[in-house]
Amino acid sequence: MSLTILIVDDEPNIRFLLEQALEDLEEDYSITLLTAENGRDGLAMIKEHRPELVLLDIMMPFMSGLEVCEAIRKDPVLKDMAVIMLTAKGQANDKDHGMEAGADLYLTKPFHPTMILEQVLEILTPKLSLV
Repeated sequence: MSLTILIVDDEPNIRFLLEQALEDLEEDYSITLLTAENGRDGLAMIKEHRPELVLLDIMMPFMSGLEVCEAIRKDPVLKDMAVIMLTAKGQANDKDHGMEAGADLYLTKPFHPTMILEQVLEILTPKLSLV
């Protein structure tokens, strides 16, 4: 059994940076990394691939990350999926909105790649032991 992480961000440089930060997981734990460039495509990929973790930007075309997160939490099949909001929106009320939408963790950009790796490992560790 392989675990999957989906990165949903409209900025190609952010997607690339996150892929680079998490690439060791592909080799060390056979984790599959997928990407989507907007909320609508991200939600479609979530429904198709059912990743264990989604790294989700908020401000994206077609569908915001908040809308995607709310859709995940309303779907009985997807509701237990881990979601990390990773966004430039750093105000306290922005974080409140992200957590109200159902995010497990709310992190702001800019971020250090090592910190992202640590947070991802912390969330996935229980599942990694089952693989």
